[in-house]
Amino acid sequence: MARFSRIQTALAMADTGLVPVFYHTDYSVCLDVVRACYKGGVRVFEFTNRGDFAHELFGRLIKEAQSEMPELLLGVGSIQDEGTAALYIQCGAQFIVAPSLNPAVARVCNRRKVLWVPGCGSVSEIGQAEELGAEIVKIFPGAQVGGPKFVEAVKGPMPWTSIMPTGGVEPNEASLKPWFLAGVTCVGIGSQLITKEVIARNDWNGLSNSVKECLNLISSFQNKA
Repeated sequence: MARFSRIQTALAMADTGLVPVFYHTDYSVCLDVVRACYKGGVRVFEFTNRGDFAHELFGRLIKEAQSEMPELLLGVGSIQDEGTAALYIQCGAQFIVAPSLNPAVARVCNRRKVLWVPGCGSVSEIGQAEELGAEIVKIFPGAQVGGPKFVEAVKGPMPWTSIMPTGGVEPNEASLKPWFLAGVTCVGIGSQLITKEVIARNDWNGLSNSVKECLNLISSFQNKA
């Protein structure tokens, strides 16, 4: 069962502004990455459901995180159907992120009061997601859907909409500033932040520092938005 309410989870996403996105077949790598991000200031982390037996890795990871990183809200992404959503919720997932809009997934999450962040690519999908109870919507792939200009356009007639772009977001000023000034609530960043080079070198201190820098940038833009 989720340890935090879905409102607490949504507020944590809005507060930090960053949701790292990661998956690896090696459990020790997953744990080291989560630890490094937590040390850097991350409090919301998305483990992606990308491989066979991924839920077993997640089950181990969330147990470790609950004892070692008590403030961490650990959720799961790449969830396409209600069965997989239910499986991860039973494992303790704090939130569920999907690449697409599936009402069946919404029902499972709402029944257990777990935050559901569906992927949307149009104003109509965003509106439907909000009707189904989505507190935050994911635009995916963020850059291809329309980038910051899309967010700005949506926020005009729908200023209440909370948006998390994933895909095409980079951990630097040139990328982050337009997104946050356009009005995003938070951003999801995967391989641009947790790079192959970092993994190959086991450079966990370097990752922590990169996360700190990213969070500092985001904080400065949040104050200007």
